[in-house]
Amino acid sequence: MHIQAGGLDYRNLNEIVRISSDREVVIEGCMGQRYIGAGLSGREIRIHGTPGNALGAYLDGCDVYVDGNAQDAIGDTMNAGRIIVNGNAGDAVGYAMRGGKIFIRGDAGYRVGIHMKAYRERKPAIVVGGVVGSFLGEYQAGGVIVVLDLNRDPLGIVGNFCGTGMHGGEMYLRCSEIPAALPAQVRAEKVGFLQSGEVADLLREYCAAFGLDPVQVLSEPFVRLTPDSGNPYRQLYTNN
Repeated sequence: MHIQAGGLDYRNLNEIVRISSDREVVIEGCMGQRYIGAGLSGREIRIHGTPGNALGAYLDGCDVYVDGNAQDAIGDTMNAGRIIVNGNAGDAVGYAMRGGKIFIRGDAGYRVGIHMKAYRERKPAIVVGGVVGSFLGEYQAGGVIVVLDLNRDPLGIVGNFCGTGMHGGEMYLRCSEIPAALPAQVRAEKVGFLQSGEVADLLREYCAAFGLDPVQVLSEPFVRLTPDSGNPYRQLYTNN
């Protein structure tokens, strides 16, 4: 199904997507309509334009592709599936996501991965090709966040307060030096080049999604961030 989104408000657009019997839905001319794909499973949604807030909220197995930028709260509480944005993203990417993957080709805003968590076999992942704003991984409880800074932004790969309240999961930053002013409860280590393992496989999948050369992406060193064993936030949360 092809949908011309111009002139449709978000309620009408989402109802058309929801009742369609087609597995693949293409949305043309998207202009800020929010909640696209919310709670859906078993679909492939391709969006041309700029979707609004909460794209793929509660997603449960769809593949969502965006040819353009996206706004805030992509993948809010998503459970499974993939969201692939061939552009930049706003704030709170992956807010409380508990499964699935979000790939951003460009930059992302503040609070990427806030409250993301893993549960049993589900391990959510966010990969950002550019740089991110402040509060990356705030209160992160599980999953993996990777920031690549492919264009080597002179302002740095992350903003302020990276890892504030982090008590689970891990982050990988594609840089040679540990960022300054990390919270005391976050452990940082230089891990060098990632040639094998789950994160390397994740980055190869990311590269395939955007037609990038995985050899080039993986040819730079990484810094790994994890909560240390003395993190006071651990005692406030249930370990899944």
